[in-house]
Amino acid sequence: MGTCKQPDCDLIVFDGECVLCSHFFRFMLRHDRAQRFSFATAQSALGQQLYRERGLPTDDFETNLVIVDGQTYQRLDAFAAAMRALPGLWWILGLCRFLPVWLKDPMYHAVARNRYLLFGRTETCLVPDDDLRARFLDWKPAP
Repeated sequence: MGTCKQPDCDLIVFDGECVLCSHFFRFMLRHDRAQRFSFATAQSALGQQLYRERGLPTDDFETNLVIVDGQTYQRLDAFAAAMRALPGLWWILGLCRFLPVWLKDPMYHAVARNRYLLFGRTETCLVPDDDLRARFLDWKPAP
C-alpha cells in the first residue's frame, strides 16, 4: 500500500467497478510519467472516507474525486484538473472547466448515471504489480 510522498499528495479516487472509470485510471497511469498522482478506489476505506467527508453518497459513485494541490474537484472539473496536471498538450482537454455549469453538469450526470449501461461493469479486479500497488493509498476494500 502506498503513502503520500508529500502532505498534500495529488490523488484520484475512482469507481473500481466502472469500466469507463477504470479506463480513465489506466489513461492516467500511462500519461502521468512523473507519477504525480496516487490512486484509491471509491470502494476502499479511504475512498469511502473521502466521499463521506464531502457529503457524497458512499454506495453510488457518480463522480470521481481528483485532489490536486489540496483542492478537491468533482465531476467534469475533476477530469479537467487531472488533464491540466499532465505534461504535454493534455492541458487542452482541461479547458472543459470553462464550460458553463448549466451545460457541463447535466452532460456529466447523463453519462455518469448511465455509465454501467453504456460502458459496462467489471466484477474482476485489476491485479497490480508492486510498482502499481505502491501508487494506491488504500488497496483494501471497505468492509
